[in-house]
Amino acid sequence: MYELSSLLMTAVLALLVGGGLGALIARRYSFDGRKQRELERSVDKLLQQQKDYQHEVVEHFAGTAKLLNNLAESYRDVHNHLASGASELCDDEAGTILRSIPEAGLSQIGAPEPDPAAVQAPLDYAPKASPYASGVLNEEFGLDKSRVSSGEDFVTAEPAVVEEPAVTEDLEEVEKSA
Repeated sequence: MYELSSLLMTAVLALLVGGGLGALIARRYSFDGRKQRELERSVDKLLQQQKDYQHEVVEHFAGTAKLLNNLAESYRDVHNHLASGASELCDDEAGTILRSIPEAGLSQIGAPEPDPAAVQAPLDYAPKASPYASGVLNEEFGLDKSRVSSGEDFVTAEPAVVEEPAVTEDLEEVEKSA
């Protein structure tokens, strides 16, 4: 009736279709599949919550900026009111202490920029107390030679006191006052 080859092909084809359907159904209803879908949903939910939170942060800071601008404008109005009152009600010197803030903004009022040549850069070392004192980079800084020669511990040594050469005029003034 049927040839053996067509019967084998039909059996193999039925086996492949059945195996594919079985794998699909097993995957669809397996515990791992459900767990994966739950995780995907929770990740999507968390991503949406993060986007909502970022949007709230942006709205918050935009509102804060608007309120700060309103506060600055109110401050300017109060200051200008005080300035106009001072100029009208006080004598010349007291009336000129407060000046009106222009409508353009607060950034135009302020101390003039300092001259860069007049500003001294911070020092990265400790300056000497006098030209005759030893500097902090001197290897003998902070050591008392009398204690070192007597064998005392270096750690307990107190800083050495370096005296400046006395000027004879200063010495005479000190002697006279004593």
